[in-house]
Amino acid sequence: MSRIPLAGKTLSVLQKVAWASFLVCLPVTSFPFYPKVMGGSALVRPLSLFPLILLVVLVTLPRLIREPLPSTLLILLPFVLVAIASSLISILRGIETTSSVTPLGRILRALFTLVIGAAMYYTVSLYPRTDDDLRAALRWVYAGFAIALFWGSLQAVYVVDFDSTYFHALQRLQAYISTRKLFTVRVSGMTYEPNWFAEQIGALLLPWLLASVLSGYSAFRLRWRWLTVEWFLIVWSVVVLAFTFSRAGIAILLLLAFTGFLFFREHSQHQPREVRRGRKFWLMRGLEAAVVLAALGVFIFMAGLKNEFFSRIWNYWGNVKQANLSGYFEYLGFGARFRYGDAAYETYEAFPILGVGLGNYAFYFPQMMPDTPLATSPELLRLLLPEGNRERLITPKNFYLRLLAETGLVGLGVFIAFLVALFGCALFLWFSSDREQKFWGRASLLGLVAFVVSAVSFDSFAIPNMWVVFGLTTSAAWIFSRPTTGDRVA
Repeated sequence: MSRIPLAGKTLSVLQKVAWASFLVCLPVTSFPFYPKVMGGSALVRPLSLFPLILLVVLVTLPRLIREPLPSTLLILLPFVLVAIASSLISILRGIETTSSVTPLGRILRALFTLVIGAAMYYTVSLYPRTDDDLRAALRWVYAGFAIALFWGSLQAVYVVDFDSTYFHALQRLQAYISTRKLFTVRVSGMTYEPNWFAEQIGALLLPWLLASVLSGYSAFRLRWRWLTVEWFLIVWSVVVLAFTFSRAGIAILLLLAFTGFLFFREHSQHQPREVRRGRKFWLMRGLEAAVVLAALGVFIFMAGLKNEFFSRIWNYWGNVKQANLSGYFEYLGFGARFRYGDAAYETYEAFPILGVGLGNYAFYFPQMMPDTPLATSPELLRLLLPEGNRERLITPKNFYLRLLAETGLVGLGVFIAFLVALFGCALFLWFSSDREQKFWGRASLLGLVAFVVSAVSFDSFAIPNMWVVFGLTTSAAWIFSRPTTGDRVA
């Protein structure tokens, strides 16, 4: 008689451990000890994939089969079907093998990353059943990032004052965390490179922390007056983010800070509604947002003086005699990215409806690249040589352009419809009169804004950032829209 309850308790504990492990492991994105069958040669190797597999078997698939689902979950399915259809059709085109990489191999690999992303989204959407579960999920995310921020802080020490012995000691430890070595002048946390760490902080961590600070809501009971755990974490995150010297990460930070203080800061209860709609109110909000932006700008400028490459952002206009906008972007190193984007758009124009299939952009890149001099782009020259590594390196490096090139207008349109549904979920929460629901609405909107911006600098389906934000947004909207009996249940 006791075996059934014992088995049930064991299963419940196993699910909770897998869920906590999945969230805590999110900062590790290029885990070196990956089986080859799971993409052991890929750049993106999330450690969270291991507990995710267990969650999919124990939680996600049973709930997908047996229980009613949020309609937002169903909106992602058309995109997956379009991606599969586009990829199957591309096989019939007879694409030539390049550098011993077959089109079928690229397609299977790309579809595998999409399956990983979809599994993350569905799991994060379905696992929380109550608002207590949502708060607990945030606490586990914060715990994982606290570890990553601590590791990043240790790296910041040698960025400020380099010591060879100390650096090589951390380097040896980093080999157990990431497939890439540490940078001597930048902080990369537990990820493959500093840009990944910065975008991870900006797109996955800051939306929840900023929403908490702006609303006074906390996932923890521990607080002293207005100071909460989230206040400590957000200051820590901004300091570490500055030492990544990532232009994309800094851009996300500044945008979130300006948007958050302008639109999402909690209103004073003593202000009448007509005052909150007046011109003077918005002028004051704009001034507050500008002051926050200026303060962050000064801090980033001071930190940037430690990095010669990062300081190019403001040094160009004084160092170059004939300064112009196109020369500025070349000076910052965006030339190669623009050419990746141009090739992706040319590919879309050649195959506008369904694109060339997931992963196949690399095969069309040489012929679709614009006819421009490559002397200033050693990166592109290396890729175009016969021995160039197209299996790993040639991607559009822009999520939107990748969708256009590889799934066409149909794929991009369906994915945008999915994003619109997510924005609808976030707005539903934000317009609620309940304080906790408004927090989740603020955080979800900030997370979606961060994704929209960050998507111009990444193109992988396997990076967890966007899927976790999408999943928590869907889960919160689903939980708070259901009838309540005591605690809210799904």
